[in-house]
Amino acid sequence: MSPKIGAFFPTRDMPSDPNQIRKWTLAAEEIGFDYIEVSDHVLGADREKHENFDGPYDVDDCFHETFCTLSFMAAITTRVGLVSGVLILPQRQTALVAKQAAQLDVLSDGRLRLGIGVGWNPVEYDALGENWKTRGQKQNEQVQLMNNLWTQRTVNFSGRFDTVRNAGINPLPKQRPIPIWFGGQADAALKRAATYGSGWIPLGNPGTNSANALDKLNKFLSDEGRDPKTFGIEAWIRFGDGNPEVWMSTAKKWLTLGADHLTFYTSGQGAGDTDQQIEEMRKFYEVCKSL
Repeated sequence: MSPKIGAFFPTRDMPSDPNQIRKWTLAAEEIGFDYIEVSDHVLGADREKHENFDGPYDVDDCFHETFCTLSFMAAITTRVGLVSGVLILPQRQTALVAKQAAQLDVLSDGRLRLGIGVGWNPVEYDALGENWKTRGQKQNEQVQLMNNLWTQRTVNFSGRFDTVRNAGINPLPKQRPIPIWFGGQADAALKRAATYGSGWIPLGNPGTNSANALDKLNKFLSDEGRDPKTFGIEAWIRFGDGNPEVWMSTAKKWLTLGADHLTFYTSGQGAGDTDQQIEEMRKFYEVCKSL
């Protein structure tokens, strides 16, 4: 079976211009991509004011808001899938995310896939009033609650982080539940993915670390009585790693490891302006279609 091919929205390179966002989005659908993926950061830290901050992004990196951007894309497209990659779930209110995702799924006619992670930036958690130290535990509970809210008229839920007393969201999403994919390679993330997820987003390269993580994931899936062959694997292939020949080589390595989704990651990779981004996307799509 041919892999699904995705285009990662170049948020760090995209100006605050709806016309440019529209142009890129329509081009991704016209080229033939199966899905568009939008990343997430609510806030960026001022690197000069935070001692010992060594994160890959800061306040000078542009991150268009995930749900708003995906909703805009849903309104101007008809076919292409819509993915969050990855939404930092534990720094948000669970019921609100469930509501936002359900509405986006309705507006897109069931085209949403929710990719989630726990993040890496405690500055962001502090500003949003959430606990950095319990983020993994909270995510575990959040997924259970969201699945209930997406599939039940009313929910009665009592957990460590959230309590819902006989309440529900309306409208419910078209997909019940919305598929959730987990990002990251930590053992805890792999375990949550195997227990609650529909797929995994490694975020890294197809080397030894990813291969070892995949072995662990497959064991966790087997422990849950799930067939790894029905579990999705989405690989990111970065523009900055090289030319189309390199992209093809990397894609083949990922396919050998079991990936069934290949995403072209150009954000902050030096791919150029919107027109140049689109041209590189065409090249990547042709590479993947030839596999």
